[in-house]
Amino acid sequence: MNDSLKNIFTVSDLRNRVLFTLGLLGVYRVGHHIPTPGVNTAALEELARQAANTMFGLYDMFSGGNLSRVTIFALGIMPYISASIILQLLTVVWPYLEKLSKEGELGRRKITQYTRYGTIVLSVVQSLGIAIFLERQTNIAGGLPLVYHPGMAFRLMTVLTLTTGTTFIMWLGEQITERGVGNGMSLIIYAGIVVGLPSAVLQMFDQMRTGQLGLFRVLILLIVMAAVVAAIVFVERGHRRVTVQYAKRVVGRRMYGGSSTHIPLKVNTGGVIPVIFASSILAFPATIAGMFTGAWVDTVTQQLGFGMPLYNLLYVAGIIFFTYFYTAIIFNPDDVAENMRKYGGFVPGIRPGKRTAEYIDTVLTRITLVGAIYLALIALLPNFLISGFKVAPIPLVGEWLDANLPKFITEGMNVPFFFGGTSLLIVVGVAMDTVQQVESQLIMRHYDGFMKKSRIRGRRA
Repeated sequence: MNDSLKNIFTVSDLRNRVLFTLGLLGVYRVGHHIPTPGVNTAALEELARQAANTMFGLYDMFSGGNLSRVTIFALGIMPYISASIILQLLTVVWPYLEKLSKEGELGRRKITQYTRYGTIVLSVVQSLGIAIFLERQTNIAGGLPLVYHPGMAFRLMTVLTLTTGTTFIMWLGEQITERGVGNGMSLIIYAGIVVGLPSAVLQMFDQMRTGQLGLFRVLILLIVMAAVVAAIVFVERGHRRVTVQYAKRVVGRRMYGGSSTHIPLKVNTGGVIPVIFASSILAFPATIAGMFTGAWVDTVTQQLGFGMPLYNLLYVAGIIFFTYFYTAIIFNPDDVAENMRKYGGFVPGIRPGKRTAEYIDTVLTRITLVGAIYLALIALLPNFLISGFKVAPIPLVGEWLDANLPKFITEGMNVPFFFGGTSLLIVVGVAMDTVQQVESQLIMRHYDGFMKKSRIRGRRA
């Protein structure tokens, strides 16, 4: 491990990439301390404390704590993610975008440009919803309003500030992806969660001191966290090997092929992206609802609240859908089968071409279902840790379970979101992906260096 860290700073190009990534993440954290003008910070802290263990707390975690402070980065990277989802969905149903996606680098640049425009549009809508929501909060912190001077000027200022902040975050993420190490958008979310972990630990100790959390519950929490991390590492590294055999070919006087290899199909091909996508989609209706009033709006908002049955159902359905959708985007069995056929490869017992593509697609569909269920279970863990397992009202059975199950199961543990499955999934998943990219960069640099030495020795000989 120490040698790997030394090698990172030994290779100049990799060292510059790592330092560039850390520098831009530092710039992102600076925005955490720049509030939006016209907001009462004292009343805002009280509102954030009351909504800490709700859906608001989940989105605040994704934004790195910027939403609860209504900083210039309050919207975070969620508008960009939502715009990416919309563009990817439109690519499937709109022939124009489908044609662009197949035009190589030029087409991808055009789609990226449309994604940026969509990000700005969504940022304007969501920031306007936040401004209107803040203006309506008048019964917080002793009756003090959240907004000092509500009106059109405040709304325009909020829209301009938050939209500019999201655009800047989008630029930071793209720069990290292009010139740094790892996926920039995922690293921005990762940085926001990791920075909040120390305060979450202090909050847990404070709950222990005040008696809200007992030692037994803390031990259970630590065991659950260790088990979740182990499960994440196990599944993220798990894959199904599809054996591929290459036939022998004679070219001139030389014989090629005859080797056996395999295609590693990951159990969770989408990584943490499906969870982030599903969370982003569910955040949008809540933001829009804040712009309107009425009984139906309150009903919808309540039903889409964190931990509600409708929210959990849509959350799980969204995770499963985006797991399959994202896997279909980044892995095409037809292309894999065609490339195998060109180079004389085949799956033993399966005819090359269409049959091979169908076989790979069948295997991928089955293991993706396992990955989707795994993601859904991990994502629902915060519900259990916060609100507990609500026993079904079954006569006798429900009463017996409610009376005999430990209270930390039926009532929840009231822990911060940072100790939930979603945050652990993002932290561990993004960390593993980034480490793998750094490792591949190191291997590539060492391979190039070895080849250079071989050429020098060959010339000397």
